[in-house]
Amino acid sequence: MRKKIILTTVKEPMTFLDVPPVFLTEETMEERKNKLITRMKEEGIDTLVIYADKEHGANFEYLTGFIPRFEEGLLVVEASGNDTLIVGNENLKMHAHSRISTKLIHYPPFSLPNQPMTNEESLAKIFATLGFKEKNKIGLIGWKMFTTQKVVASKLFDLPYFIVEAIRQVIDAKTELINAAYLMIGENGVRRENNANELAHYEYGANLASRCMLSALNKIEVGIKEVEVAEQLNGEGQTNTVVTIAATGTRFDYANLYPTHKKIKQGDALSLTTGFKGGLSSRTGFVVEKAEELPVEQADYLERVAKPYFKAIVTWLENLRVGLIGKEMYQLIEFVLPKQLFHWHLNPGHLTADEEWMASPIYEDSTECLASGMIFQLDIIPSIPAYTGVSAEECVAIADEDLRTSIKENYPELWERICIRRNYLEEELNIYLNEDILPLSNTVAYLRPFYLAKTKALRVKNICGKNQMEA
Repeated sequence: MRKKIILTTVKEPMTFLDVPPVFLTEETMEERKNKLITRMKEEGIDTLVIYADKEHGANFEYLTGFIPRFEEGLLVVEASGNDTLIVGNENLKMHAHSRISTKLIHYPPFSLPNQPMTNEESLAKIFATLGFKEKNKIGLIGWKMFTTQKVVASKLFDLPYFIVEAIRQVIDAKTELINAAYLMIGENGVRRENNANELAHYEYGANLASRCMLSALNKIEVGIKEVEVAEQLNGEGQTNTVVTIAATGTRFDYANLYPTHKKIKQGDALSLTTGFKGGLSSRTGFVVEKAEELPVEQADYLERVAKPYFKAIVTWLENLRVGLIGKEMYQLIEFVLPKQLFHWHLNPGHLTADEEWMASPIYEDSTECLASGMIFQLDIIPSIPAYTGVSAEECVAIADEDLRTSIKENYPELWERICIRRNYLEEELNIYLNEDILPLSNTVAYLRPFYLAKTKALRVKNICGKNQMEA
């Protein structure tokens, strides 16, 4: 059977309103802590110092359940199981709400400038009282696991200098200091695989982002402002994990990243992105109704850019499964969307959770095995000179039979939504998924390259003949 990518009338995917957030259970939080302690012992690490601020709080939040918002904070985790929370003025109250039991230390310099410095103590002295001098191996965790090839990654630290310096002032010469973010997000990182409760927790954001995206797509009209479309990309008062994008025509005027009052014009390129904890939705296309309305220099955009990209999306979805090796997916995308022609350079797919990009097991020489419980952003970014880009980034998880059964039994409404999304992909778009794949977004593979043709999207058409797929 030969497969061909076509632009045709396609029914919109179903979206789900009134899906409430699912909170992480006490059992999940205990499991998270135990997983981390186990990894610490495997690596011979006595103590972890986990840093957080508003932009880089996911590793901290994984255990505490919160981020320090406009302040900074540290969580010190001992292999013994003892934990210490070090926070500024306005997060002292969060100690009572922490999802793990901790000792509390007030460190006013983590507060905003010019706030009271009452009870100020040097950070070095605080670390000394926690026994850092007696430690053999201390791991520092910010947010980034460095994967450098010319510099020793374990000796690069992404915590503020004053914190690292304070630690160095008190540790003994024998104490080894390393970047330990790999315990969280590396190949055997504790955050990479999710249980049923965690998948239900993160599906809330993926569902919301894709629902907002479909609303934005339906809002697009010639003459309205970027901000009018952007309003559709925010939902339920939730904080975005990325900068909201609603950008028409030429982007980055005056280095601006945000939606403006610029009016959308016929023939404009238009990019849209929104993301919440658990998932991101992104689209790029043209404000036209048919190919004849494309800019003359991009008259072949559909055949040159959009259809080959969609072919890669279909290939990715139909081959993703538990047990796949990262480089195998990389090679598949390289085969159907050659880098030399389409100039993508980032990973074709990455992990997501509380932050939009956690890490990725999919890279050129990856021997990492894709594991049950991973949540992926389907993220492939072609960049063809002189052509507008294309995007249909969405969120899926992979789950083995045991995890799928756990979801069915404990979160039947989530399972019903997953089944509806899978059926849509198969029945409407002719994309057939491995049973391991759980779509968390409503709009997976739903791509309208021409925004004004609101009933038309790309899909797969089967044609009798050889078993291959054509763009």
